Amino acid sequence: MSDSRLESTSRLLVARMADGKPEIFSSVQGEGVSAGMASTFVRLSTCNLRCAWCDTPYTWDWSRFDKSEQITELPADAIAEDVLARAPRNVVITGGEPLIQRRQLVPLVSLLKAAGLRIEVETNGTIAPGELGNLIDQWNVSPKLAHSGNEGLERLPEGPLRDFAGRENAFFKFVVQDANDLDEVEALRERFGIPAGRVVLMPEGTTAAELNARSPWLAEVCAARGYRFSSRLHILIWGDKRGV
Repeated sequence: MSDSRLESTSRLLVARMADGKPEIFSSVQGEGVSAGMASTFVRLSTCNLRCAWCDTPYTWDWSRFDKSEQITELPADAIAEDVLARAPRNVVITGGEPLIQRRQLVPLVSLLKAAGLRIEVETNGTIAPGELGNLIDQWNVSPKLAHSGNEGLERLPEGPLRDFAGRENAFFKFVVQDANDLDEVEALRERFGIPAGRVVLMPEGTTAAELNARSPWLAEVCAARGYRFSSRLHILIWGDKRGV
């Protein structure tokens, strides 16, 4: 690594696999505008929201999971070394909510960008990107709708969402359960001035059966309104499995 100052100033909380290894893995991007792209994933721990249907509760729900078993703390250079050994072109930083650790992410992203990699960050949109803003190639912003069950938590903060809405490389992915969610999507798109071409609708589901049941009508909505449709390729291929 070229800059020892970057290597030594940042440690991040990374999810841990069942075998104790950090949840850093190579697969294909399963969701959003880059679905199907070969990617290396870095899954960070901790989240500021509590979605009822969350498929990674082991990154934050310490009432159900042992925190000491689910989290490992790693320096930026060790994470970068692991990622680079997988020879990716695209890196997806996901969570949890990655921007809780946005300051610690700057050195890691800087190391990966110096190696010529493309970086995506998946975020719930509640925290502005700060210094990371101009370092990331693609923001996958997923504001949480009312059905997520985040009562009492600030799931739609004005400032961060306006920040992302003003970035042409930010795409807004909404998880949709049924037609009742569409009015909320429209209201948010109008409120923040999000172009239709940067809106992605994705069916909620952690099984192929759930996705297949919700996909046909949701795809028709996207075709009619000029939105993008996304399924969840990793669920369709491997099921609700970690590390794929």
